[in-house]
Order: sequence, then C-alpha cells, then structure tokens
Amino acid sequence: MSADGRRVAIWRSAMLPGSETFIRAQGDALTRWTPTYVGAVRAGSALSRPEDVITFPDGGGDFLRLRLTGASPRLRTVLAEVRPDLVHAHFGGDGWLISHSARRLGRPLVVTVHGHDVTRQPQAPGLHGLRYRRNLRTVFDRAALVIAVSDVIRARAEQCGADPARIRVHHTGVPVPHTPPIVPKRWDVVLVGRFVAKKGVDDLLTALSTLAAPRPRALLIGDGPLLPEMRALAERLGVDATFVGARPPASVQQHLAESRMLAAPSKTAPDGDTEGLPTTILEAGALGLPVVATRHSGISEAVVDGETGLLVPEADPRSLGAALARLLGDAGLRRRLGARARAHVATHFDLNTQTSRLEDLYDQAVHTSPALPGRP
Repeated sequence: MSADGRRVAIWRSAMLPGSETFIRAQGDALTRWTPTYVGAVRAGSALSRPEDVITFPDGGGDFLRLRLTGASPRLRTVLAEVRPDLVHAHFGGDGWLISHSARRLGRPLVVTVHGHDVTRQPQAPGLHGLRYRRNLRTVFDRAALVIAVSDVIRARAEQCGADPARIRVHHTGVPVPHTPPIVPKRWDVVLVGRFVAKKGVDDLLTALSTLAAPRPRALLIGDGPLLPEMRALAERLGVDATFVGARPPASVQQHLAESRMLAAPSKTAPDGDTEGLPTTILEAGALGLPVVATRHSGISEAVVDGETGLLVPEADPRSLGAALARLLGDAGLRRRLGARARAHVATHFDLNTQTSRLEDLYDQAVHTSPALPGRP
C-alpha cells in the first residue's frame, strides 16, 4: 500500500486488452496511491493478471444488464469490497458503465478519454449513436475530472459535452531506460499497432513499395480485423514485410531496439476514428529511435518535425515514402533525430514524472469533489 494509504480502482470493462499496455504501466507506476485493477470480464491477453478483480467472470445476464442500464448491484458490491477512495475509468463508454456505482458509493470518478471514444463512437448513426452520446454526456456530468490524452482529444471531449473547467490534458508517460539497449539492427522500419483503418498500415505498405531496391525490411507488430487484408496487400505490392502478430510488451521493446526507425502513419478513418497520442511513438523515442509519422491528432505534441522525427500529411503515401527514404539514406540524421527524441521523451513523457502528475490530479479530484450520496 502507498505511504498515505489511498486506493484507486482502475476500471476497464475488459481487463485487459493486449494493446493497452499504457493502462497497466501507468497504474503500476503509482507511488502515493495503491491501484486495484477492476474489470467486468477478463481479456485473454498477456496483460491479464490473476489478481485482477473480475466482476462478471462468466459474462452472462448480469453483465448484459450493466451494459444496457449502466447500473449493477453486483458491480457496486464488488467496488465496495475494493474500498477505493477514487475510481479511474479508461475510455468514455467504460466510464459510463461504472459511473452509477461510483456515484452510489460516494466515490469521485476520473475518466480518461483516449480517442475513438470521443471521435468515432459519438458519430455512430441511429439509435446506437444517440444512446452513446447520451451516455457520454452522463458520464461527463458525473465525473469529477476528465483527462484527455492530447489537446485534440480535449477539444473533441468538449464538443461531446464535457465541461471545459473539468478537463485536463495529461500525457501518459513511458519508461525511459537509463541506457538504451545496443543491439544489431534487424529491421529498417517497424510499425506497432492494431490493424485498423486509423493506423494507416495500407499507406505504409504503399509507401514502402515506392522505394528503390533493395526494399527496406519492415516489421509489423499487432493484430486486428485488417491483418489478413494487409498481408495480402504487402504480397501484392512486393514489399519485404514480416508480420508477427501481437507481442507482449517485452518483445515489442526488443523489436523496437532492433529497428532503425518507427513508422506511425496514423490517419482519420472513414468512420471518424482518430488517434489520441500513440504510445508507441513515445516508446520508440525513449529507446532513441527517430519516428516518421503523420500530422494527425496529438502526434505533433510528441514529435517535433525535423528535430525528433519527420512529420508528413496523413493519407499521403508519396510523402511518407520520401520521409522514409530520407532517413534510410542518412545514418547521421537517424542518430541525431533519435538522440533528440530520447531527450524529448525523457523531459516531457517520462513515466514516473507523468504518473506523479496524475496522482496530483487524483488528489485534486478527491479534494474538490462535492459530497456524494453514500460518501463517509
């Protein structure tokens, strides 16, 4: 337990998808608050832990009722047994699922919005979209504090009804090793992320296909609905691309260290889905890798064009290919940008520093939250 004995329940309905290492890393880095991870169901991933508190281990009707009504006596009982001083929910929809129970127990709620929860999902058509927008406004009304992972996401949260006075931009940090590992470079370009439209994997493959032989060796880490389509596209374009699927965090770090640069060609998806600030950009920078990325959402808050990496317009494979070629052909530039990227991440995105600032936000939420029903 932390020195001052305060507890935070960290809530994610599926505890915990393999792509959400940022949630686990942030919670594990808390020093003044003691985290308990609480979920509705257990996700089958390397990030799942036996000690996670799972409310509906068998799924079933109780979980369905929670999803339909936002209320659950069972969830409220489980949360009461955890005895948190504060509840921190990740993603707006999940915030709504736990907001009623937190309110009934008199515990302040902090909600972090990350991207699709305030970009794609509110744009859903018909009754589904209407219901989601209503629920999002409800959780924003109930939350003591709304955390946005970038300035762009903050603006989108405000458009969805969040009170500007209760929103704070807080960048999730990443570990910065004292000395980056020095290993042989096996890959020219690496991409890490789910295979969904906003990640721009198709643009990267197209860009790589325009580069002169010998083609760069690209490593693509992750899974998702578009993985089969992207494999087929790489084969059709004749790109030297290796797809390794999802990998645990330690393996991702090893692959990053073995690469010359990270590509992060994010873009707004046809359904409006938008990034917040991809954690992999920060992880690469912490290891001294330069990044070729797009001017999309919060990326420019982490990548200084021409200083720590290269930025190009989104959905522009030709510009992306030119930036990749520039870095591939200039080892000195890669070293300079990589060194500056590492210094930039250490200064602005260090996990311990950022998590300490998060704990300050927790303190603020507890101190400023009005008295709630059930609160001692």
